[in-house]
Amino acid sequence: MENIMQAAVLHGAKDLRLEPRPRPEPQPGMVLLRLRRVGICGTDLHYFQHGYCGAFVPTQPFILGHELTAEVAAVGAGVALPVVGQRVTVNPARACGFCAYCKGGRPNLCRKTIMLGSASTKPPTDGAFAEFVCVRADQCHVLPPQMDDGLGAMMEPLAVALHAVKQAGTVSGRRVLVVGGGPIGLLVLLTARAFGATPLALCDVVADRRTAALRFGADTALDPAAPQVVQEALDLTGDGFDVVFEASGAPPALRQAFDLVRPGGTIVQIGTLGTADIPLPANQLMVREIRLVGSFRYGDVFDEAIRLVASGRIALAPLITGVLPLPEATAALALAADKSHALKVQLKL
Repeated sequence: MENIMQAAVLHGAKDLRLEPRPRPEPQPGMVLLRLRRVGICGTDLHYFQHGYCGAFVPTQPFILGHELTAEVAAVGAGVALPVVGQRVTVNPARACGFCAYCKGGRPNLCRKTIMLGSASTKPPTDGAFAEFVCVRADQCHVLPPQMDDGLGAMMEPLAVALHAVKQAGTVSGRRVLVVGGGPIGLLVLLTARAFGATPLALCDVVADRRTAALRFGADTALDPAAPQVVQEALDLTGDGFDVVFEASGAPPALRQAFDLVRPGGTIVQIGTLGTADIPLPANQLMVREIRLVGSFRYGDVFDEAIRLVASGRIALAPLITGVLPLPEATAALALAADKSHALKVQLKL
């Protein structure tokens, strides 16, 4: 039985089963990781609640999860680093390393990327809701000894936020609005604050998330449904925000961002908007010279994210609002879906 592991396997919408699975073996250039902590992401929730995520429809049951802290259990041939026993976090997006995007420093755009816990491949690629997982050695980033497992599993979502802030250019001293107070939105808020943004605001329809934003350092929290929200933004900024980060993935929120950004300002789209086309005020884009930028996953920012947290510049522990064991994965997903109370829920192995 030593080659068998336990895994939480998604069979369909609301159908997650704890099952025995063959333990993977590390091939050349790969490492076998023993999972210690795994975070639940919004994409995991989409798969669980609907059975699919956007255009990605699973062709067979598979294992969710891609935010993780793990211990290196074994290495394949040709692997010098990391070494057995080291704790690591992982960039779960395995780019090919050879295409023009990879060689040009934009591996997040690689068309051959294999993503842990995703149905973007056929068959789906198993993820980290399990006792073990295999990844390529260069996907691993060693964690400092003083960083606990929960924080290590936050490096992937922090990398999303860090990449987004970099997409905006310099935010130091700039007026910044984050739209969406979920985990990614709050991580963007914390990152922008660490990089010197001021004033810093967050906008969300959920009152508890606006309250949380103030706890995490926002100067003000806006209700997008309030009739005076545009005037409140102008009172705070004068002529609008220099940068608006759209992290909710709601089409009305992106449309409203054009009313809240200043002329010559930047909108960074982080939230997944789905596959359908949505109308945008293209004339405003032109006459006000608004810069609309996409931000997809992350570039080479994991080691920087680790340093920011290890140094105390960004405090992530308050975002972890629940930790449950792997056999309670279904309950953990239900907890993570509660937008009023949960921020980041993790599985402990």
